[in-house]
Amino acid sequence: MTTLAETTAVILAGGLGTRLRSVVADRPKVMAEVHGKPFLAYLLEQVAGAGLRQVVLCVGYAAEQIRAAFGDTFAGMELTYSQESARSDTAGALRLALPQFRSDSILAMNGDSFCDVNLRDLWAWHRLHPAQGTLVLVEMPNAARYGRVSVTPDGKITGFEEKKSDPAGGWINAGLYLLERTLIEKIPAGRAVSLEKEIFPAWIDQGLAGYPSTGRFLDIGTPEAYAAAADFFAPQETR
Repeated sequence: MTTLAETTAVILAGGLGTRLRSVVADRPKVMAEVHGKPFLAYLLEQVAGAGLRQVVLCVGYAAEQIRAAFGDTFAGMELTYSQESARSDTAGALRLALPQFRSDSILAMNGDSFCDVNLRDLWAWHRLHPAQGTLVLVEMPNAARYGRVSVTPDGKITGFEEKKSDPAGGWINAGLYLLERTLIEKIPAGRAVSLEKEIFPAWIDQGLAGYPSTGRFLDIGTPEAYAAAADFFAPQETR
């Protein structure tokens, strides 16, 4: 059985960051700086802290900036790159990178969000539940911007609700997943496909579980959210 250390991590880092252009106009979204370092560095530090040794970066727009900044190693981890030639969306990028994955279980992360979750605890939870895919969920007092995930008390995901103006609270997808390779192989190849809109709803009956996290969550997709990143990653004694 694959251990967490042997698991391939993949970070979806190909986003254009269209909504951030007013504040971050000259670089891909994952290269937006927080306290003088790229947002991507915080994700890589989280992965390295859990002992993983290989990360695949799915890159697209301005990929040369990411390669120049991070090279082939980070904190003892091997970095490889999966370059999309056309917009692939989240699932398409994951499917394109499949040949570089070395493990049966894959830790996948959105490159524009951060969830302060213990990855070792997530791994143990995934192994204890009969799930082909585990999504980290975070409870938000207002989930309108994100859409909501319906989940049973024992962790089985039963539905996804699209974003809407209703300000009610609920569980949201935190953009952090443990997925079995057999699921990723089912993603259609050669076209743009969305994990959130197409793939996850279609996989409900194939065994999707929701891991309820109490960790802090940040999504830098808008200028307002990006502005909050400085406080989010401030040293703990200054928060």
